[in-house]
Formats: sequence, C-alpha cells, structure tokens
Amino acid sequence: MGPLRSMNRESGRRLLRWRGRPGRGAVVGHLDGLAVALASKGYRHIKLYQAAELPGRPLLLWVFVFGVQGHVRVAVTVRAMDGGAWAYYEARRGEYGYLCPCGDAQYAAERVDALLKHRMFPSTW
Repeated sequence: MGPLRSMNRESGRRLLRWRGRPGRGAVVGHLDGLAVALASKGYRHIKLYQAAELPGRPLLLWVFVFGVQGHVRVAVTVRAMDGGAWAYYEARRGEYGYLCPCGDAQYAAERVDALLKHRMFPSTW
C-alpha cells in the first residue's frame, strides 16, 4: 500500500471521528433504543453514556448477564459510517467489532444476544 493510500485511509478515519462528535444526541438515541430492546430480552445494562462526570469518555452501553460460573459482558458503542449512517459496534474490537447498522434495535439486540450466548456457552458453537 502506498503512502498516499494510507494517508487517505487515515484522513477518512479522522473525518468519521470528527463527524461522530456532534452527533451525541443521535448516539444516545440509538443506545437508548438498544437498551430497551435488550431489557425486553432480560439482559441488564449500565448506561455509561449518561455519566456526566465522564464527558471525555466514549459513549458505551455495557450489557451483562450473570451465569453459573460468573458473568458475561459486552460493551456496545455507536460509530459513524460512510454515507451518513450509524452502526453498532462491540467497543472492545473497534472498527472490527461491527454488529449491525442502527435503525433496527430489535435486530441489534438479537446480535448482542447471540454474542453473549456464545460467550456463555463457547463449547456449543
């Protein structure tokens, strides 16, 4: 990969990060919708995006479930995508943690549910 191509990729990432900053209200709205959908499935969550004392931290929805051998958790965030869309991501994996586009909170809850079940019962997958 040439230097110009990698520079364009880095510029694109910066643009997406910059575009994501003013959309705090949109991110909170998407995470709230996911929180409601996950609560209907019986999952507990902590809304780390509502903590006023953490203004510089990423906006996260921490979803967890208690099992026989401890707890399983996943942190979900919303990131800007090309074309003006938003998508849910597993926060720990960054851009490789893509779950699904925002807009259908029920489908996103199903994806998070599958991810948590896989972590609870890894030998069954």
